[in-house]
Amino acid sequence: MSDILRKQIEKITPLTDSEFDYILSHFTVRKLRKHQYLVQESDRVEHDFFVTKGLLKSYFVNPEGKEHIMQFAMEDWWITDYQAYFNETPATVNIDCIEATEVLCLSLHNREKLCAELHKIEHFFRKKSNAGYVALQRRILSLLNSSAKERYEQLLQQYPTLFQRVPKSIIASYLGVSRETLSRIS
Repeated sequence: MSDILRKQIEKITPLTDSEFDYILSHFTVRKLRKHQYLVQESDRVEHDFFVTKGLLKSYFVNPEGKEHIMQFAMEDWWITDYQAYFNETPATVNIDCIEATEVLCLSLHNREKLCAELHKIEHFFRKKSNAGYVALQRRILSLLNSSAKERYEQLLQQYPTLFQRVPKSIIASYLGVSRETLSRIS
């Protein structure tokens, strides 16, 4: 389970065995069932989560009861309510499991401690944050400028395995279209 984390870190910076063991000692493991919440709106968000197995979705429900999916997270991805995590405020989104899931949990305290002690980890998280900003900008621009069909094709090209793991209703919510519209364009 921890090999996947080490591989991700080492895509950015090499680690010795002792460095990795020290880093890993700051994480805890959590296993969740399908449909179980990892984060619920208004919860305290004490961890950033690295997915080692499974699939999650981050979403909010508008006042009319419509679910808007902001993000998926599968193996080798990070997920949390970052606003709540970094600002230590109540969660504004929900995160739940589309599949049975295992995550490595990193508290903000431990993240800050690791970054202060190991330049390599501070560098790693900076690079991951930068990539996250780029992905978020790309997603917002896609929602503003692309047709539903174009967004569908972009998602299919970027994450082809997602379509075997996620029901069409959830894909439709992520794309911001109805299930019927998704059926017409897919």
